[in-house]
Amino acid sequence: MSDKKTISKQDITKQFMNYVLEHNANPISVYAFAKLNGFNEAEFYKYFASFEAIEKGIFETFFTNTIKVLNSSEDYNAFDARNKLLSFYYTFFENLTANRSYIKLILNKHKNSFKGLKTLSGLKQHYTNYVGELDIQTLDVKQEQLEKLQDSALKESAWIQLLMTMKFWLEDTSVSFEKTDVFIEKSVNTTFDVLDAAPIKSVIDLGKFLFKEQFQMN
Repeated sequence: MSDKKTISKQDITKQFMNYVLEHNANPISVYAFAKLNGFNEAEFYKYFASFEAIEKGIFETFFTNTIKVLNSSEDYNAFDARNKLLSFYYTFFENLTANRSYIKLILNKHKNSFKGLKTLSGLKQHYTNYVGELDIQTLDVKQEQLEKLQDSALKESAWIQLLMTMKFWLEDTSVSFEKTDVFIEKSVNTTFDVLDAAPIKSVIDLGKFLFKEQFQMN
């Protein structure tokens, strides 16, 4: 067995994706998969505990590759939160489109099972952390528990929005997925319009002023 080749994490991932696309199923075992691709089974376990771990890692890689591209752009780093998120969406879905056949296969396979949530759990963690770092303007409630609740609600709603966009993209039959681009623009802009705290703060400030004036008059 010593004549077997060493292999990288990226190579294993690529070979796994190719196998799934060609056979419409996971390999029957890690041993069989390693033997088919000419490396020791132990090499597999250096990087992954199971095939499910590869599936989860693939979606995390889509995220990290997207962030790497975005951070290499000076324009992106100068954007406000709205345009950063739009840039993320467009770049992320370019990554997905380059791997559309695999993604459709995996998500359709798990769409009615708990495994689907597990497969996307790493992506969710990365994405919600990213949203939390965008410094999206929300109400200044000046109460720690309410701030945490507001932050949690923002992240969860952002995650649901990403899932909805992925579902729309999977069902999109337009040329170059043009309808998905329109959906992204409208949904992200609508979200920020709803989240825009400035008008709400103005109303609150006005209410405080009127209450103060009324109190002083009395």
